Amino acid sequence: MSIPTSCFMTRVFSMALTILGLTWAINCHAATKPEDLQALYKQAIASPIRTDDDRAADAKRKPLEFLEFADVRPGMRALDVVAGGGYTAQLLALVVGKNGMVWAQSAESSKVLMKRVSSGHQDNLKAVALPFENPVPEAATNLDLITIIMNYHDIAYMPVDRAKMNARLFAALKPGGHLVVLDHSAKAGSGIADIKTLHRIDEKVVIDEMQQAGFKLEKESDFLRNPGDPRDQAFFNTTIQTDKFALRFVKPAALPKS
Repeated sequence: MSIPTSCFMTRVFSMALTILGLTWAINCHAATKPEDLQALYKQAIASPIRTDDDRAADAKRKPLEFLEFADVRPGMRALDVVAGGGYTAQLLALVVGKNGMVWAQSAESSKVLMKRVSSGHQDNLKAVALPFENPVPEAATNLDLITIIMNYHDIAYMPVDRAKMNARLFAALKPGGHLVVLDHSAKAGSGIADIKTLHRIDEKVVIDEMQQAGFKLEKESDFLRNPGDPRDQAFFNTTIQTDKFALRFVKPAALPKS
């Protein structure tokens, strides 16, 4: 028995939609599985659009562990504060993919960052020059992730109202969104005494200031720790790997109205 062409085409179209639907569901489900996320991170790290300088820095910066700690996922909207040359921002953009967006903020335009952004490889990576007290672009609303990598100590010795900056970052994140801070460790109890001379900061200062802004400390990691670092030299003067802290804060979900 022959099947009318119209019926046959309808069945084929229906089957195609089903296959596409299943593929989409599998991919979305896979993106939440740790092993698939790790494969995605490794793919991003191996991307040919990253520079030789990036790869040379990987041994110290440990990008795989960083991406895992930050829990970066496809489709995220992220802001990298004090983006520098764009090492972190580009990694984030490679992971969040075409359905995500990354803003790389600097107080002043960086030639290295602009070269990276203007390469044409990533439409989802945008450089913005904004002051630290208001580092969030107007378009960067409902963010999933904010990162401040090795630069909170620099902001701390600048004439910046950090409480204002942190309040702005808190407002830009969606409930459940994360703020990740990595920095060079100063000696416990030193506060901000070493921020300009040694370019280090006491992690308790960061924790206290973020909690004052409304963030909750969710997780710490030792993937950049070095207990053998006496923490008495600037990171650019020491011959050993500096001790660094890794803190992940979360913006709590809003409490239901009574």
